[in-house]
Amino acid sequence: MPRRRLLASLAALALVVVVAVGLLQSSPQESGARTDAPSPEEVRELLAGAPAPLAGLHRQANLLLPGEERALQARLRELRGHPVVVNKWASWCGPCRAEFPAFQRVSADRGKEVAFIGLNSSDTPAPAKDFLRRFPLSFPSYADPRLKAAQALGIAATFPMTAFYDARGNQTFIHQGPYLDAEALEEDIDRYALGRS
Repeated sequence: MPRRRLLASLAALALVVVVAVGLLQSSPQESGARTDAPSPEEVRELLAGAPAPLAGLHRQANLLLPGEERALQARLRELRGHPVVVNKWASWCGPCRAEFPAFQRVSADRGKEVAFIGLNSSDTPAPAKDFLRRFPLSFPSYADPRLKAAQALGIAATFPMTAFYDARGNQTFIHQGPYLDAEALEEDIDRYALGRS
């Protein structure tokens, strides 16, 4: 009898694990995450008149840029004087997929005062570009297939991770895990990138 209970418990545990993995790998629409991504026209309207360094990011919207760590570090130096949010993601990452609607919305709403940069780590170009076609962003992402840029920023441990920088270029906070709504992301931007309480 104890052996049957053990087998039943293991079967129940396996079912829970399968369901949890399925939920993590589901699309935002399936997971209940906010999906109110702005239209391309709305993004253009919201970002019109952004300062030059931020407008440069917007001109590269949704591109997967080469250069890994060196290119990302150069861009971070160019953005001194502006708060920056760097989001590490991968096309195969279910939690990344779940948080993309929050980044789509907040980067459009706040892109005139905060720089957003994506970091596509531990991924290959074809699936990453397909992912960006399905979940377009108002900012570019840098390809980081070997996690070198993520390691340099201290965000290599898990997926997704988001690093916040103040206008002086100081890293002020690292968030592990997904942002499932825009409000939580905006609170961290206010607190850690803009220094507002």
